[in-house]
This record gives sequence, C-alpha cells and structure tokens, in this order.
Amino acid sequence: MFSLRSYSRRVTRISFSRNFTGVFSISFTLNLPKSFSSKPIFLFTQSNPSFKIMSSSRPSAFDVLMSNASKKKQMSSKTQQQSSPRKRKNPVESSQNPNINTNNNSQNPISDPAENDAKQDELSTKDSHSDQIETAHVESLSKNGGKTTLDSTADENSSISQSGKKDKIIAKESGPKKSFDSDKGLKVAKKAKVLISPDESVAELRKKAASFDVKRAAYWGQGERIPFMFVVKAFDAISKESGRIAITEIVCNMLRTVIETTPDDLVAVVYLLANRIASAHEGLELGIGDASIIKGLAEACGTKEAHIKKQYKELGDLGLVAKASRSSQPLMRKPEALTVTKVFETFRLIAKESGKDSQEKKKNHIKALLVAATDCEPQYLIRLLQTKLRIGLAEQTLLVALGHAAVYSEKHSSPPGNVNNPLEEAAKIVKQVYSVIPVYDKIVPTLLAAGVWNLPKTCNFSPGIPVGPMLAKPTKGVSEIVEKFQDIEFTCEYKYDGERAQIHYMENGLVEIYSRNAERNTGKFPDVVAAITRLKKPSVTSFVLDCELVAYDREKQKILPFQVLSTRARKNVVMSEIKVKVCVFAFDILYLNGQQLLQEQLDVRREHLYKSFDEECSFLQFATAITSNDLEEIQKFLEDSVDSSCEGLIIKTLNKDATYEPSKRSNNWLKLKKDYMDSIGDSLDLVPIGAFHGRGKRTGVYGAFLLGCYDTTKEEFQSICKIGTGFSEAMLEERSASLRSKVIPKPKSYYRYSDSITPDVWFEPIEVWEVKSADLTISPVHRAAIGIVDPDKGISLRFPRLLRVREDKNPEEASSSDMIAEMYTAQKHNQRDNQDENEDD
Repeated sequence: MFSLRSYSRRVTRISFSRNFTGVFSISFTLNLPKSFSSKPIFLFTQSNPSFKIMSSSRPSAFDVLMSNASKKKQMSSKTQQQSSPRKRKNPVESSQNPNINTNNNSQNPISDPAENDAKQDELSTKDSHSDQIETAHVESLSKNGGKTTLDSTADENSSISQSGKKDKIIAKESGPKKSFDSDKGLKVAKKAKVLISPDESVAELRKKAASFDVKRAAYWGQGERIPFMFVVKAFDAISKESGRIAITEIVCNMLRTVIETTPDDLVAVVYLLANRIASAHEGLELGIGDASIIKGLAEACGTKEAHIKKQYKELGDLGLVAKASRSSQPLMRKPEALTVTKVFETFRLIAKESGKDSQEKKKNHIKALLVAATDCEPQYLIRLLQTKLRIGLAEQTLLVALGHAAVYSEKHSSPPGNVNNPLEEAAKIVKQVYSVIPVYDKIVPTLLAAGVWNLPKTCNFSPGIPVGPMLAKPTKGVSEIVEKFQDIEFTCEYKYDGERAQIHYMENGLVEIYSRNAERNTGKFPDVVAAITRLKKPSVTSFVLDCELVAYDREKQKILPFQVLSTRARKNVVMSEIKVKVCVFAFDILYLNGQQLLQEQLDVRREHLYKSFDEECSFLQFATAITSNDLEEIQKFLEDSVDSSCEGLIIKTLNKDATYEPSKRSNNWLKLKKDYMDSIGDSLDLVPIGAFHGRGKRTGVYGAFLLGCYDTTKEEFQSICKIGTGFSEAMLEERSASLRSKVIPKPKSYYRYSDSITPDVWFEPIEVWEVKSADLTISPVHRAAIGIVDPDKGISLRFPRLLRVREDKNPEEASSSDMIAEMYTAQKHNQRDNQDENEDD
C-alpha cells in the first residue's frame, strides 16, 4: 500500500499533458521529508491498481497517477540517496552545461519545489530560457505515447536562471547544445546565452559610432519587442550630455540597435524620442492634464493625491515624484516588463478615448503603465505624458541620428560615387525629406525597405500632408535688400498681418487647412473651404496653396488687425454664426494637378497660381506684388503696404535660387517692416517665464515680466529681458489674469537665468508675446545665447515693449537663441558700417 501524507513546508507538484492520441501523461516531483504526519491525504489500497475505463479511448488522469505512484516512490528515494534536493548549481555553470533529461532518470538531481515557488514569487516572469526547456519537455512527453517520466530539470533550470544576478537580463544566444529525452532519446536544442545588463547596454551606446557593437547593447532576442527600459536608459544618458555630437552618437547607436534586432519597433522608438504619438496634422493628442496624471500616479502607488501634490510642489518635476514614489513601493509580485510597443500603443489609446468617462479611462491607462514601470521608467513615462521630455534632444538632432543609423545599417544600396561624406549626406537627405513629409510613419518604413539613398525617390510630397512653411529673414532697409540681391531679379509682396495657412485640395474634393505648425484648422474656417472650392478653376483637380488668412471688413473693403482675427472661435465653427469675415491672400502654390512644384522657380509657381484661381475681392485675392530693383519704387511700395494695414514687405528671389525651401528661414526671402528702420530689424517672439508684483498704480497686478527665448539645442528657456512697458491698463490686467493660473511654485529645471534675478512668481511656459526693442546688447545678467557671442555673457533687449500676444505660436516656436545671436551680429556689423560712413563724411 502506498500513502501520500501531508507535511509542513513541502510541495508536491503535479503536471498534466495530453498527446495527440488523447492519452494523458503526468509528470510530478515528490520530495519526501524525514518524518511524516500521521494523517493521510490519499490512501491507495493496491500497489498496482487496475484502470477504470472512463471512455473507450483513454484512461482517467487520476488512474494514470495511481498506476505510477509506486514507481515514483522508488525513483524519489533513489534520487535522495544520490543528491540533495536543496543543492543549487551556479547559474553560469548551468547555462554552460544545460541538460534537460539524462539517459538515466535516477541520476537527475531533483529540485526542491518549495524553493522554486519562492523564487518565482520573487521574480516577475519566467525566463525565456526555462520556457524553452519546459516546451521541449512537454513535446517529449507527447511523443512518449502517454508514458510517464519523472522530470524536474525544467523547474530546476527555471529556478537556477532566476537565482542569478537580478540586474542581468538574458540576451544573446550563442551555439546550441543538445540533450536527450530519457525514453526516446529525442534531441532537444538549448542555447547558451550571454548576460548583458541595461547599464552595460547604455555604456555601449555611449561609444563612438564607429566602434559601437550592437551585440553588446541589445539584451533581448532577435525579433523580440524592444524593452521600454532600453529607451528610458538612453533618455537618461542623453540628459546627462551637453554636446550635440555626443547626443547624436547615443541616439544613432540606439537606433542602430533597434534596426538590427527589431526593425518593426523603429517607428514607435522614433516617435517616443520626438516626444510625440503621431504627426502634427493628424491632430492626435493625449488630452490629459496634470490632474489626471496625479490621480493615476496616486492610485498606482497606493497613496493620496495630496501627498503627490505636495511632493510635486517640493520637487517641481512630476516625473521625479513618480520615480521616487514607485521605487519606494513594495510589490508582492513584479508585473510583466513594459515594451516600447506597449507604451506607444497605450499612449495612442489614451489619445483616442472620448465621450463619457473618457478621463476616467485615460487615468486607468496611465495607472496600468505606472504599475508595471520600474527603475527610471515612471519618471520618463510621466514626462512623455506631459509632453515635456526635456532631455536636450532637438528634433533636428534626431533626424541627423536617423540618417547616420541608416548608413551604418545600410543593406539595400551603397552611397552614390560622388558622395564624399556618407554620414553628412544621409543626414541632409533625412532632414530634407522630413521637411517635405513630416510623418515618421512614412519615412521610417521607406528607409528600412529602400534605404536612405533612395528615400527622396520613394517619399514624395502630396496633398493631405502639410510641408513646413518657408520663412523669411529680417532686414533693416531697402538699401540692404538691393545690396543682398545684386544682379538677381527679385519681387516684393505685401506682408499681411494674419494667420499663415496651407490649403490642401484633394482629388476627391476634400479640403484641409493647416496652420504653420501643421495643426488641422479646417473646422475653424468653413467659410474658407467654401470660397476656395468655388473659386478654383474647373481644370484644377488638386492643389496645395500657401497663403495668409486675414480678417476683412467687406463693407469698408478694409483689412482688419490680427487681434480681430484671433477672436474667432477655434473649433466647430458654424457658417451662419461667423462674425469675423476672412479673406484668403494667396502668394504661392506648391502642388497642382498631381505635380509637385517645390523645385520650380518662383516665377513659374506664380504663373501656375494665377492661372488656377479666379480672384474675388474680400474672398480670395493674390498677394499684391511688384518686380523692381529701383530703391525709390520699393520705398514707395513699402509705404503703400503700411497704408493698406499690412506689416510691410516680403522680398523674394524670382527666377534664380527661387525654389521653395520647406521649414527653412532662407536668405532668398527677406522681410522688411516700416518700423525696422528705428529698431533691431525684427520683432521677437518671447515667452513670459516669471513676473514681479506691481506697486503703486499697479498694485494688484503684475508690474513687470521676465521674458525668455528658446534654445532649440538645449531645449531650455533663457532669460533675455524684463518688460514693463507697452501695456495699457486693460492689457496689463488681462495678461495678469491669464498668467495667474499658470503660476508654479519654483522655476522649471530648463529655465536659465541669473541668481540676481528673483521674480516674485514663476510661470509655466504657455504664452508667446511679440516684443519690439531699440537694440540688442551684451548682458552679464541675462542668459540668452550665452556662449555663442560671448563665452560668459548673454544678450538682452534694450527698451522692450509688448506688441501683441501670438496665439498662433507654441512656446517652443519662440525666437531661438541662434536667431538672437545672428541679429546681434548683424546689428553690430551695421553699426560698424554706419560709423565708417560717418567718419567718411
């Protein structure tokens, strides 16, 4: 008689499998203690019980267990004599000498199931290494035709692999090793693996691109999903670098690793690096505020919202709060590790949630991600959700790195023979293509499939995807224009004070309107959609129009200021409720009837424009223009533009060097405003980052504001001046009221200012103000463009005054530090020239 008795802290593991003929096979591990309790659990009265047939084809699983019980007992006792069940192999030795089954089961050491369970409770998931072993064992059972074998090696290997160093992640596979099933001698392949930690991976990413080894950076298998940990560790490494070259190499090596191992994840990785979830024209935004993020974080960490808010106030960075809160929280069982695909798809799911309870659903998505996040993952999850990554990675640097990675990973073609520097040329190609098609979903798959050298041929501009608008550089006078455009024919156009727009008309009749930021504005201008459809000529089947939308008084036939246009509703405008009328002033056409015109000269594009539309006053008009190089005529034209409620002139090359250059502030387009003669040459778009309480008549409002420009390379706002003039009482009250809701307890980590500047309050970077000043000067206090013109000093504005609030611009589109440095250098050059002229006189 065989009896199985209960005993303390012992586990009997029984596993069932069924082969293809329907026969059950059972494999279990039995560890016998030195002493038994007296109370039996099961009592078998026969050592060899006969089977009771449950069906015509198979015995019951219980009967199979009974028939093998005595055999298990004998094998178990024999094993106990030969090896201790508590003995553990060294993890390295185990990986070097993998054995699934030996020819003699009695020589196979039996692992302790209780210890195995404890190990599994401590770790999140089974190692893929042990999964292969268990799969092989199940296959051997199914091929044994129902024979029962004792096999605990799979469990032991799982335990062994998990008992290694916690910071090591099993990665690369070397040569396969084989072992045999005990009954059939079935060969089962098992591959030894190399251990690489995330920190070792980051160390490899920091190497020069030429000496980088993908195999030393990837700690996942070929084709497996990219761990989110890999991306955030790279984020962390990038944030600690200040040089653009070092950052470019880290990103390049990171992208090379993805391309070599899991190219399907490259699109998601690139979007996360750009801190986006979709292209701007798709209009897909996360649509969550700090309140929802704080709720999700509090629930994920099992704490109160008040505690999270308190920490947020102290640290000033919700990402750091998340990291601290999650790292201090004990977990009974570690959840499945996050992957890049999981995070990216969840972000897009959050953005698409709408309707009733959408905020609750978004919060739950955030909570699920945070519960699974470890190490520095919570920190960067929060920053990505806030769209405030702030690691010093500019998008242009990302595009350069993508080009470099494509060269190193190129498998489709080699660079053309006339290319001396493949890396530089590849970066140029990627940036140029992105300026025409700013959609990673199209660029990345094409790059992987056709190679970087074929990218311009396979990624073409077409309606429905807005290109980056071409921009003009400022100039101070008519004489400077004539000097710059010597021996080149140029044209002058009115510079309208409205909203830049790109109108796309597709062959199916669909019309889309995009802002200068590629945001979809179709719902804001239904009247423009109607006018443009009505006034295009019948021969026109598709087009892309570059134009300015201007508020217009149709009764007085007069252009209205930009401030009037800004009062229009932004979404879901109903035609019958429109009060502010709009006129379209068209000045360029980029695409016509299936043909892109970007590489055509301006005179050719302008001819296409004039032939494709019928003008109708106050609805659709062509920009007023003249072609002349006569100083007096241009001066008179400038004055006429100002009298017509325009800002000034745009001067463009006409038939030489006159192609359309997307997303570029070109020397082939210059802008001239009436008040440029008396100032620095251009107004600046600056961001209020702090304020000082008003005194006297200004008690109760802010008396002055601290403004900053934006450094695109370092991703930081740099102080440039204090402003307290140019405000009417009503405007000052309006701006103060607007910014009070943006007050934060301490300055952002990405604000650069002198310790001698101590505003009474700090703001979130939300608004953009257009500001004029007398000139630019070197400042020991302010930090704008520090290190560009002077190694230790920045640039400041003298006598700044507010012109208007730019509601059409984001803070990151504020005037850049590079632009301010260029303006200072140009001003210094002009002052020197004027001084020389005075001395000659």
